[in-house]
Amino acid sequence: MRRKLAAGNWKMHGLAADLAQAEALARDLPAPAVDVLLCPPATLICRMAKALARTPFAIGAQDCHPAAQGAHTGDVSAAMLADAGASHVILGHSERRADHGEDSALVAAKATAAHGAGLVAIICVGETEAQRDAGQTLAVVREQLRDSLPDGASAENTVVAYEPVWAIGTGRTPTDAQIAEVHDTLRAALPDAGIRLLYGGSVKPSNAAEIFAIANVDGALVGGASLKAADFGAIIAALEAAEG
Repeated sequence: MRRKLAAGNWKMHGLAADLAQAEALARDLPAPAVDVLLCPPATLICRMAKALARTPFAIGAQDCHPAAQGAHTGDVSAAMLADAGASHVILGHSERRADHGEDSALVAAKATAAHGAGLVAIICVGETEAQRDAGQTLAVVREQLRDSLPDGASAENTVVAYEPVWAIGTGRTPTDAQIAEVHDTLRAALPDAGIRLLYGGSVKPSNAAEIFAIANVDGALVGGASLKAADFGAIIAALEAAEG
């Protein structure tokens, strides 16, 4: 059985005062029945790791450089993230693919670096609205998955997240049938049946239970709703119910 995972991506949100939300979540959920991961901005990784050190929560990052070190001003290596207290790193998020021109080959190189530093790579795939309308969704996600997964990807070091680009931050979500179709396709293409598949894209307390009831959805990569303890806690509760 694949253990469910609720991962919160804070994106470019969060100052020191916002650590209180993470601490409140940990107080409310001292022993969650699913895995819980929080991915704050890099400036908060070390402080969040210390604040949640005695909790079952894991801490992740939102990106890493493929090189171990070097003249890469402004970048952070996987080893640096691990040193700061991270155990996971999100890679290939559609916002980085679009805003920073990252392709799947670069994502695979970053994932290789993450694995080398002992981090679990959360590799994101997803289609744009134009690709969805053109009937290209399954071909797009299969290609992204194939080209983004590094050699040696396994259940121990890799998680895959399906995030339709047109659903991120828009309040829109695919139908249950559309999510199921993509997750079934990804499951069939994975090299290890134990790799967890997350859904992401406007996941919120009001739709979480319905999404988690879909086959091959092993949890969620949650954006804005992970910033508040009450909202993320409700999503985690829905995932616990699905796990039960």
